[in-house]
Amino acid sequence: KKDIPAANFIIHEIHCSRNIEVCRYCGESVPKSGMKNHIEAEHVQVTCKCRMKMENSLLRDHEASACPLRPALCQYCDIQLTFDKLHDHEIYCGARTEACGACGRNVMVKDLKEHPRVCG
Repeated sequence: KKDIPAANFIIHEIHCSRNIEVCRYCGESVPKSGMKNHIEAEHVQVTCKCRMKMENSLLRDHEASACPLRPALCQYCDIQLTFDKLHDHEIYCGARTEACGACGRNVMVKDLKEHPRVCG
């Protein structure tokens, strides 16, 4: 994937054809001696805890940003839940009320940040 001077091209081409192989899954150039390890590390099918199957190389990103069972924190009480349960929990949790220390009124937790503007 680099520019090769014309004078070195034939030697380069011979070297590459002997030592480098293109991965049939991702098109990456990999040393022939490391192809088995590359395929096992990157392209073996694994199953996430959510039962979705994918290549091993995609698992970390899936677990961090797409898995419905990834950890998530409630914005109101900081309890850790799985992402698939977060929405329903936050609806319930945000509807709880707490007394305002300034005016004494009961205010829904989801409105506590905005309450000081209208307090009193």
